[in-house]
Amino acid sequence: MIPHSRVLATATLVFLAISGCDKEDKTAPAAVPVTVAAAQRRTVPFELAAPGMVEPLQTVAVQPQVNGLIEHIAFTEGQEVRKGQVLFQLDARPFQAALGQAQAALARDSAQAANAEQDVKRYASLAQKEYVTAQQYDQSRTTAAAAVATLAGSKAAVDQARLNLQYATIRAPIGGRTGSLRVREGNLVRTSDVTPLVTINQIRPILVRFAVPASNLGLIQRHRDSDPVVHAGPAGDSTGSGGSPGSEGMLTFVDNAVDTTTGTILLKGSFPNADGALWPGEFVNVRVRLYQDPNALVVPASAVVSGQQGSFVFVVQSDGTAKTFPVKVERTSDSVAVLASGIKPGDRVVTDGQLRLRSGSKVQIKASGDSTGERAAS
Repeated sequence: MIPHSRVLATATLVFLAISGCDKEDKTAPAAVPVTVAAAQRRTVPFELAAPGMVEPLQTVAVQPQVNGLIEHIAFTEGQEVRKGQVLFQLDARPFQAALGQAQAALARDSAQAANAEQDVKRYASLAQKEYVTAQQYDQSRTTAAAAVATLAGSKAAVDQARLNLQYATIRAPIGGRTGSLRVREGNLVRTSDVTPLVTINQIRPILVRFAVPASNLGLIQRHRDSDPVVHAGPAGDSTGSGGSPGSEGMLTFVDNAVDTTTGTILLKGSFPNADGALWPGEFVNVRVRLYQDPNALVVPASAVVSGQQGSFVFVVQSDGTAKTFPVKVERTSDSVAVLASGIKPGDRVVTDGQLRLRSGSKVQIKASGDSTGERAAS
């Protein structure tokens, strides 16, 4: 038989255990640690983002204008050259000889033309006295005219020979960076060769071409006179600035027609590219700053959550709970979201920890993202 005292003790323990369970069940859930930032009004640029490709301002394929043997190459491939700089020197001796021959022919024809002119004068005097016939006089005039025409041809031949001699020295038609050399010293080059001697790309300044949806065309046209700033950076750089002076330029071209296949409009930006950060053929991220919005309501982009009913944010209330507010996002700029409606300046929005939140959840603010938000939006 179980003693009465043991039964009483067991019953007491069971009662205490049940009471403890009831207390645990009624304990409020723990506060969710979150990071917050304050919604603010500040000046935010309005920008269009698009992928782009760098292209040289000018490209020239250097070709020989006379046939000849390459005697000297005055640059190294990949070198940056200036306009007018000597690139190739062909063997000039054949052209010097041709020039000398043309000059000799010019001297001969000049003497013959002068003699023919004197004959005309003599025949004119004799014809007045009828010492020669009119036919002989006309013949002298014809001979003189032919001599003058021959002289003109000889002058043209001298000019051509002198020009060919100049062409034996091949100079850079533009300033820029040279590509790979297709020939070497000692090679014979001809004007009929299809392959250029070298290609020069002008990279200072340089262009970046990109396309944006045609729906933005009206906005671009309204602000084009204000010289919109264009930023370009490496394809992996989400900011598009690249962090270098050479990555900022101006919008210089808007195509005159919309591409009906893609529904986009082609734009080009011109960049000084002083540091050579942009390279022909490179893919870049481009941002066009059309204007500044001086009174935009912004929150960190990480505060905006997308749901089935649209975008919303968690706003921390004065009682320490988080409440959801639907918001309308106009656009994003860098790391901030520009809101059209939903909250007011000063509201503290949750930027980290939303996955564990529901409307009405108790929160514990572990850090403030206000300063981060300010740096991101500035």
